[in-house]
Amino acid sequence: MPGRECYHCKQWVEAGEAHDCWTTTEAALTADLSEDLRDAWERLRETAASLGDQRIYASHHSIMFSRKSCYFFVRPKRNFLELCVFLGRAIKAPQIRRADRASKSKIYHIIHVRHRDEVEAPITDWLREAYELSDGLAAKAVRKRAVSPSRRRKRNRARARRKTA
Repeated sequence: MPGRECYHCKQWVEAGEAHDCWTTTEAALTADLSEDLRDAWERLRETAASLGDQRIYASHHSIMFSRKSCYFFVRPKRNFLELCVFLGRAIKAPQIRRADRASKSKIYHIIHVRHRDEVEAPITDWLREAYELSDGLAAKAVRKRAVSPSRRRKRNRARARRKTA
């Protein structure tokens, strides 16, 4: 039978069959967690949700937390929760497994959480900082776009064309 293997999930998909391996839910991603990890996940989600207005959604193997853009996400693993937190500065701390530049203005930090008691300061402080940074960067990008000289020139040319037409 003709078909193909999905590049992402390695599942065999028959020709003409609908396939969407990217769509998942929080419940599906956290279903196999141990009791300790489930408690840690619930505390982490409550902490993040209490920061304010945001979108929380599952995507592939991660649960994303975003305002205008993602400020952190969680990858549930068998023995730990892997947090990836986007901050504007590099942090050196025992909880940080790895840190590297994600963009010109963001540095991602990988943190492993194994127990509910680990979801306290400084991790909660970093989540709050990331939450606030994401809003600040979005506002800064809007301001930067609004005053961009090249954008201003394009806008003026378009206005001039409309006046002559």
